Amino acid sequence: MLTLANKTIVITGASSGIGQACAVLASQLGAKVIMVGRNAERLQETMSLMAADDHQLIISDVTDYDKMVELIGTAAARLGGKIHGLVHSAGVEITKPFSQTTAQDYRDLLEVNLIAGLELCKLASKRKRVPESGASYVLISSIMADLGSAGKVAYCSSKSSITAAVKAMAMELASRKLRVNCLKPGCVDTPLLEKMFSGLAEGEITLIKDMHPLGLGRPEDVANISCYLLSDLASWITGASIPVDGGYSIH
Repeated sequence: MLTLANKTIVITGASSGIGQACAVLASQLGAKVIMVGRNAERLQETMSLMAADDHQLIISDVTDYDKMVELIGTAAARLGGKIHGLVHSAGVEITKPFSQTTAQDYRDLLEVNLIAGLELCKLASKRKRVPESGASYVLISSIMADLGSAGKVAYCSSKSSITAAVKAMAMELASRKLRVNCLKPGCVDTPLLEKMFSGLAEGEITLIKDMHPLGLGRPEDVANISCYLLSDLASWITGASIPVDGGYSIH
C-alpha cells in the first residue's frame, strides 16, 4: 500500500500547482509536510485542503539560502528533527527569443529551478536530518529538458541541468540510502502554464495541446508519481528522470 505515514516531507512551491497537489496528497498519505512558498495567503489555502493540521508553513523565497537553513531546521525540529523526503517544485519560466535572452535571465531561472533544489537537498541530507532508513528527494524538471522549444533556451537549460545533477547526486548519496530522482512533466494546468499561454497566439496554444495525446496534465498527475517516489515502494529507484507528459515525448 502506498503510504507516507510517519514521514516528514519538505515541499517547495506548495502554494499552487504541482507543489500544492504534492502537499495535499502527501498529507492524505499520512505525511507531516513542511510547505515552502512566498505567498502566505495561498499557503494557508493549501493547508485548508490538507489532511490533519500538524504541518509547518515556511513563507520565504527558496533562493534565500541562509534563511532557509534556519527556517527548515526549526520546522523539522518541531516535527521530530528528521527529513524523510523533499519535492522541489518551485520554478519559474520565461518565453523569449534567444536573441533577446539576457545573462540575467539564465541566472534567474537557474537560481530557482536548479540551484535552490540542490541547496535544499544538501540541507536535508545533513547527517543529523537523515533517518536511519534513508530518504528520497524529487526534483521537478520538464520534458523540455529533452525536447527543447523555440523561445525557451533559458528555461530548457535550467531544466536539463536538473536531470544531469540528479544522476550525479544519486551516485554520491546512494551509500547513505539517499535516493534522488526527477520528473519531467509535459504541460500541466497550473498558474505557470497560464502565464506562458498568455503570451501565445490561440493557434500556438492549440498546437501545444494537440501535442499531448492524453491531453494536458493535472497537478495531481505529477503529485501521484512524486509521492510514489517518496514512498518505500520506490526504494530501488534512484538517478531516474521520468517523463510524466501525457505522451508528449512520443512525437
